[in-house]
Amino acid sequence: MSSSISSFFSSFLPVVHADSEDKPEKEAEAKQEEEEEEEPEDVYPAIQEEAKQSAKCAQLTKHFEHCQEKVQSGQGFKGEDCVEELMMHCVEEIAAPKLFSKLR
Repeated sequence: MSSSISSFFSSFLPVVHADSEDKPEKEAEAKQEEEEEEEPEDVYPAIQEEAKQSAKCAQLTKHFEHCQEKVQSGQGFKGEDCVEELMMHCVEEIAAPKLFSKLR
């Protein structure tokens, strides 16, 4: 009678065996390796750096870096923060089309 009760409950509940502990770990490792292999290299940082050095953005980049050096060395005004929005807007304007052309 106890076997019929256990078979009844086992039909609803999953059964875990002690020797099957390694399978989920190995499967998880295999999936992680597959995901790592499938991930393409991120070309965006290189495209951004190239855009920062372009003739169009070079002066804004130079101004931003000078401001950063001044503030980090303690020579800036109290609470001064170098806002990079203008430089990044210029960089994004150049970098975005290059990035999208590589994604196609």
